[in-house]
Amino acid sequence: MSAVEKPLIVQADGSLLLDVHSPAHEEARAAIAPFAELEKSPEHIHTYRISPLSLWNAASAGLAANAITTTLAEFSRYAVPENVAANIRETLARYGKIRIAAAPQDERLALEIADPAVAAEIRANRRLAKYLICEGEALFIRLTDRGTIKQELIRIGYPALDEAPLTEGKLLEFGFRDIAASGKTFSVRDYQREAALSLVADKRPGTGFGTVVLPCGAGKTIVGMAVMRLLGTNTLILTTNIAAVHQWIDELLDKTTLRAEDIGEYSGAEKTIRPVTVATYQILVWRPAKDEEFPHFRLFREQGWGLIIYDEVHLLPAPMFRVTAEIQSLRRLGLTATLVREDGREEDVFSLVGPKRYDVPWKELEAKGWIAQASCVEILLDLPEHLRIPYAVANKPGKFRIACENPRKLAAVRQILANHPEDPALVIGVYLSQLGDLARELGAPLITGKTPNAERERLYSEFRAGRIGVLVVSKVANFAIDLPDASLAIQVSGSFGSRQEEAQRLGRILRPKKRNSWFYSLVSRHTTEEHFGRNRQKFLTEQGYRYRIEAWEDV
Repeated sequence: MSAVEKPLIVQADGSLLLDVHSPAHEEARAAIAPFAELEKSPEHIHTYRISPLSLWNAASAGLAANAITTTLAEFSRYAVPENVAANIRETLARYGKIRIAAAPQDERLALEIADPAVAAEIRANRRLAKYLICEGEALFIRLTDRGTIKQELIRIGYPALDEAPLTEGKLLEFGFRDIAASGKTFSVRDYQREAALSLVADKRPGTGFGTVVLPCGAGKTIVGMAVMRLLGTNTLILTTNIAAVHQWIDELLDKTTLRAEDIGEYSGAEKTIRPVTVATYQILVWRPAKDEEFPHFRLFREQGWGLIIYDEVHLLPAPMFRVTAEIQSLRRLGLTATLVREDGREEDVFSLVGPKRYDVPWKELEAKGWIAQASCVEILLDLPEHLRIPYAVANKPGKFRIACENPRKLAAVRQILANHPEDPALVIGVYLSQLGDLARELGAPLITGKTPNAERERLYSEFRAGRIGVLVVSKVANFAIDLPDASLAIQVSGSFGSRQEEAQRLGRILRPKKRNSWFYSLVSRHTTEEHFGRNRQKFLTEQGYRYRIEAWEDV
């Protein structure tokens, strides 16, 4: 490959420009993905950035500085700037400068720092002082400060290499069924097995905790069950809502040899603790008043857990970071389709749950048939004349709501459904009045946060069985809902351009099936909704999806 054919331009500010028209751009994208984050992805040139967090994720996966600089040189059209290579070496050199290891006394851990200058810097840091126990040249921390110290260290640029022992937990052995209880054949896919092994490794120091990133529909639940089977220990599973709790329980009973009496539900409705317990984040972060403790945090000290699974870890509520600091001695697995957090706390997920251990690009799984092919279309509609002046004089939230609730979207939804008469469809939005109007006009059931759990699950079951062709759903259906036959999603309103939300909504229609899937977003032209939509587009295009924009009058 000649220099002009190479797809990458490495710039002195640490950004990487990827020419998508180069024959080698797919190979280059796969090569840089482990250590660079995508920032922009318009039609011709995609922009990536090498950040400390992206490099530390790479380091935790075993990627060395020379391997990264060699990759850049291999695909770069021009010479790699020396300052970029130097920054990569310097940043990666900080990873592992501080080790957390076992101490002679059981109630604390040792901070091992070989470099005297780094040790002096840590001792002099005022934020760290209250966590450090200094005994001569030796530094120790309390067991309960294990997570907190990792958070503080990453903030000053020294991600700790945590090699302290992890608790084995009580023994729980089970197997997978070759024929699921539902009657379908079952086996763990190769990439699911690789993801599980990447976390468990051989139980050597520094392994047993981390995050697995897989697209919605790729079987993250199976990865979690595979980790459970490899470790053979009591497991606490935390997920987003009661429907997801029941789906985990159903999957465990369907595909493993675990019995109903082995599995407990810990939620607002039921609080049964068993060797495998599935709980909601909401119940754990509930407390009687803001100045009181979280009473359900005691669950973390029950049953001799050897593994905690954080489903949809990118949604981990902020109070959970507090308790996570207390359970660093347990093996832990985060599952997600995207590490993006809208509150910017990705570093906390890295330090407290664990670094990214495994991911597979969406398009790679699509090419192999493990998830459905999806076409993403944004349709632009004008505001009707009578709403233009109210829109012009409204404040920012008011403008966004008027744009989202554009009444012309109803006709668009009707037409799209008519164009896809055989596709099980989800109509998704955030404003309840808008969704209520759509449900009445379409004669379709509506699911919102106010819908009782039993009724939600009945409607989901009817949809799966094909007895309901269209469901109108609010944000409650964004996360951890398994509707495998859905092949059409129509998004009528969203949450201010949330990339996280876009990933989850697309994920509702990515389960593998015989037909391809369609994802439509209805957007009011020349409004703030169109502006926020650009942020959502970014997520889809960075995953390799072609994102088509059309005017409604041209459809």
